[in-house]
Amino acid sequence: MADLRARSTTAVLLAAGAGTRLGRGPKALLPFRGRTLVEVLAGVLLDGGCRDVVVVLGADSANVGNTADLTPYTVVQNPDWQTGMGGSFRSGVAAAPAGDHVLIALVDQPGLTRETVARLLSLHRPGRVTAAAYRAPDGSLERGHPLLLDATLRAEATESATGDAGARFFLGAHPELIDLVDCSDQSGGGDLDSPDQLGLLD
Repeated sequence: MADLRARSTTAVLLAAGAGTRLGRGPKALLPFRGRTLVEVLAGVLLDGGCRDVVVVLGADSANVGNTADLTPYTVVQNPDWQTGMGGSFRSGVAAAPAGDHVLIALVDQPGLTRETVARLLSLHRPGRVTAAAYRAPDGSLERGHPLLLDATLRAEATESATGDAGARFFLGAHPELIDLVDCSDQSGGGDLDSPDQLGLLD
C-alpha cells in the first residue's frame, strides 16, 4: 500500500525566492553538504519515495539552473516569483502529473530528511492533508512542512493560492482535513529566514 502511494506522489520543491532577508542571494544556491541546497533537498524528496520532483525556480533562475545539477528533476519557472509563494505553488502543482498527490516542500528547510518524506507518504489517508509537525517549547505540535495534499484536493488548494500564501488559506478553511505527523525526531522544522539561522546548514 505504501509503495502504491509513493508512486502516485510528486514532490513540489518551492525554490523561487530571492533570499532577500538572508542577504546571500537565492537560498537555492546556499552551499550544503558539498552541493547546493536545492540539489540536496530535491534528492531527499526523491530518496524519500516521491516518484518525481518538480523544482520551481524564479529569482536568478538562469544562474541557479547553470550552477545546480537539476537534470534528474522537472524544472519549471515562475516568472511572477516576486508576487510571492502563491504563484510558485500554482506553477509547481500544475506541473505534477494529473491525478498525483503532491508533497509541498520548501527549499529553506535544510533539516528535511528522507525519513520524514517516507513517513508522510506511508501515513497519508485518501482525501486528507498529511502535514509534518514539530514540537513547540510548550510540547504542543505545530504544523510545518512538508505538506502532502491528496490528489482530490489539488484544485481547491491551488485556487486559493495567492500572494505570499501557498496552501495557507485552503488549510485555514479546512482544518478538519489535516492529519499532523510528528517529525520532531528528524528535525526542528526550522526555516532559513535570517542570518542568525545559518547554523541550520551545519
